[in-house]
Amino acid sequence: MGHSLNMDYSQMGLVGTGNFAGYMLSVVLAGIAVRAIGARKTIVIGLVLVGSSMILIGQAREFLEVLSLYVATGIGSGLANIPMLGLVSHWFTRSNRGKAAGIILSGNGIAIVFAGLFVPWVNVSSGAEGWRTGWLTIGIMSLTVAAIAAIFLRNEPHEKGVRALGQTETLSNSPENGSGKKSENNKWPMVHLGIIYALFGATYAVYATFIVVTLVDDRGFGENTAGMFWAVVGALSIFSGPLFGSLSDRLGRKTGMMIVYLMFTISYALVAMDLPNQALYASIGIFGLTVWSIPTIMAATVGDYKGPAQAVQALGFITLFFGFGQITGPAIAGYIADITGSFSLAFWLCAALSVVATLLAYFLRPPSEHRELG
Repeated sequence: MGHSLNMDYSQMGLVGTGNFAGYMLSVVLAGIAVRAIGARKTIVIGLVLVGSSMILIGQAREFLEVLSLYVATGIGSGLANIPMLGLVSHWFTRSNRGKAAGIILSGNGIAIVFAGLFVPWVNVSSGAEGWRTGWLTIGIMSLTVAAIAAIFLRNEPHEKGVRALGQTETLSNSPENGSGKKSENNKWPMVHLGIIYALFGATYAVYATFIVVTLVDDRGFGENTAGMFWAVVGALSIFSGPLFGSLSDRLGRKTGMMIVYLMFTISYALVAMDLPNQALYASIGIFGLTVWSIPTIMAATVGDYKGPAQAVQALGFITLFFGFGQITGPAIAGYIADITGSFSLAFWLCAALSVVATLLAYFLRPPSEHRELG
């Protein structure tokens, strides 16, 4: 697309930034939309916006068209994603939320693998304009999923005459099932979670942005080999959400977060140290198995603290912290690499920040016990 539309690297970077800016805007809008029209309609609108904007990108003729449309894609992504994770708190009680959120987020890994195989194939088979076919196809897929969501999704279990999975009795006035009094009026637990989430955003983004560059420039791997490693990350990430979501159901959210951040620490340190290539393979494997675990646990945790009625708003709030980390992490890492000539110190910093996140998770206070169901 960059070559076809004569876009330079700065313009391509702005397109990515515009998409992220749209997503962060939608994080604020999602809670408002869910309160006004419900999660189901918000998700459908978001997916329609994603699909239609992607199809139009496939027809774009200049940079400004792509930029504005990709901002719309980001807005639609957030309107679909945040309420979708918020529905976990409505349909699953605390003992099942981690696993449920993990299964949902395993779709990220499946999508990475699919896009990594499909997009290059389309580009090769369709020639210089193959990128248009890629956008069109994925846009149509998004609209198809929007139709499926409109037909099958429901906001609450009672709309289907069932209870939340794991609920053993009806608690009509409990904040856990979305009615009655508000849960957890104190905002500090959400700020605490937000800071922990920001550290994930910063460190994960550094690894995702620079691991291939590190393998090629610092370690001498070929680009194809380094790219294959990233495909392995995508494949392993399919299992990260369900694995650690289930673990957090069994051991608690705090313990689950601590285990994950310690594993991240090991992964980052293995890249930072001058060790044989086997250490790099181990780092990539650990990162792939844990990459979606923190978003999974966070989606479950906000439901534990805030209850279903406030889950989307709370998830949007802590996602703002995540976004701040995701923006600042790669910028700082790139600056450090420019000064030192390698990414080693940047990965050491990621390891140190993961240790800090582990300690912050240790000091999380448990949510009020009166909201437990089942």
